[in-house]
Amino acid sequence: MRKLLNTLYITKENGYLSLDGENLVLTIEGKEAIRLPFSNVESIVCMNYLGCSPALMGKCAEEQVGLCFVSPHGRFLARVTGEIKGNVLLRYNQIKLIETKDQQSEIVRAILIAKLKNTKNLILRSRRDNPEIDEDGFISHTLEILQNNIEKIKKESDPDVLRGIEGQSAKAYFEIFNRLITKQKESFSMIDRTKRPPLDRVNAMLSFLYTVCTNDIASALECVGLDPYIGVFHTLRPGRVSLACDIMEEFRAMIERLVISLINLRTVQDDDFEIQISGAVLLNENGRKKVITAWQNKKKEIIVHPYLKEKVAVGLFPYVQANLMAKYIRGEISEYPALIWG
Repeated sequence: MRKLLNTLYITKENGYLSLDGENLVLTIEGKEAIRLPFSNVESIVCMNYLGCSPALMGKCAEEQVGLCFVSPHGRFLARVTGEIKGNVLLRYNQIKLIETKDQQSEIVRAILIAKLKNTKNLILRSRRDNPEIDEDGFISHTLEILQNNIEKIKKESDPDVLRGIEGQSAKAYFEIFNRLITKQKESFSMIDRTKRPPLDRVNAMLSFLYTVCTNDIASALECVGLDPYIGVFHTLRPGRVSLACDIMEEFRAMIERLVISLINLRTVQDDDFEIQISGAVLLNENGRKKVITAWQNKKKEIIVHPYLKEKVAVGLFPYVQANLMAKYIRGEISEYPALIWG
């Protein structure tokens, strides 16, 4: 497991990142803006149009430092990877896993149960903080749906049926998501979950942070020798890090809680977004800085990991889950302990 937490986000759209000896250098319009030691960085996310130098890409590949390119508005573009390393038997077993229905269903059940329990915990916390949002009992009804679906998942083995239960649960959840937003409702209102493109400010924040977190998970999977493109719940699709998307399901409630807090605490406001002619709503540069800062602060929080029973920084949770997935695939543990947030 990697011990470093530092992720460098390049949010200046006209910035260019290069390597000078053992230093990272950010230049803006030909002038040096930032210089820091390469050894201080665990991963780099470029949200700029100019990208970075070939020398830096080579250095990142050689040192196994994650390097991802994301559009300024959060759409994943590419990831730089070096020579494939790690235990070839682990990858072999990973491929066999998707051909073994019982094992595949076992992992999918664990992930989905964790996701729905995390979602329930988020809703319960919001209702506890603001009891008035459930005056008509609709949120309580949604909690019942989620609990019933958890029980269905425990008994189901068909991956396609499990996907259907997850879809029904997500629909019920997002029908009440708007109620969890108690401030700035005139500017932050989500009628439905929209992805490509996001059509409101809430969806813009969700999509942006989902992408950032998925990149963290994909890098963690590569670090332990797993192929992030071979998933079990998300079907195989060229260019999609399906296994990272699988584990991302365990982190969704944490991100959604963060988005709700950013809105209710008025950390983000309506002028942190831009609305395009097409109707797409995207974070602007100032909005991205606010959201990234909140995300980085979240990653520094120290909490007890429910399986390890040890205090771990939130930013290392993707590496913990990647390691646990590798241990399960190697047969070192009998089940994959999906992450359930308290």
